[in-house]
Amino acid sequence: MFYETFMSLWFYLFLALLLMSGYALIHAALQREDAFRAADKQTKPFWLVILGVSVAVQLAIPMLLLVLVGTVATIVYLVDVRPAVRAVSGGGGGGRGGWSSSDGPYGPYNGNR
Repeated sequence: MFYETFMSLWFYLFLALLLMSGYALIHAALQREDAFRAADKQTKPFWLVILGVSVAVQLAIPMLLLVLVGTVATIVYLVDVRPAVRAVSGGGGGGRGGWSSSDGPYGPYNGNR
């Protein structure tokens, strides 16, 4: 009984990590390529390869060490790269993003102050 409970917990943990990596891969695929450069992060193809390999390894070879390496890459993307790319893309959330009426073509106009 303990063994079945332990194995089902591992299954749900691996499933959660797989879903998290899949979400990060889909998010990276839907972002503009120039947003990664503007945020001063690695390129979009770099993150697509890293996250794609992470998802593939978790599906094909669910060994704990390989899953942990993929999870670390996913967490780095979600915690560091995703917010920077969203801020550059104008999807900052919380009402912070978007354009203001005083924004010019190169940023906000401050009236030479």
